[in-house]
Amino acid sequence: QVQLVESGGGLAQAGGSLRLSCAVRGRTFSIYKMGWFRQAPGQEREFVAAIEYTGGRTYYADSVKGRFTISRDNAKNTAYLQMNSLKPEDTALYYCAADGRGSVVVGTPGDYDYWGQGTQVTVSS
Repeated sequence: QVQLVESGGGLAQAGGSLRLSCAVRGRTFSIYKMGWFRQAPGQEREFVAAIEYTGGRTYYADSVKGRFTISRDNAKNTAYLQMNSLKPEDTALYYCAADGRGSVVVGTPGDYDYWGQGTQVTVSS
């Protein structure tokens, strides 16, 4: 089994920055990629970014490209989401996810097997 523990959410002003962390515990060797998703009240969970656990290739939603950076430190079994130039529309509950099956799809929640508990990000204008 794999457990994911997020941290780093909070309150930021528009234009500010936050960094989210996702600590991976358990069978880390079984992970193919890590992803970040977010969900605002009344909206569906949407893809933010993903990174291949071995090769490090990254993927981003158009809405965050150029502002957010996903990375991972395999030695620490931790994935990160650096969020810069934050906007009020970035306000949401952010979830870390892990793919244990090697799906080629990166942007669909159903292609991830493990999920963290979520961390709230609130951006004020």
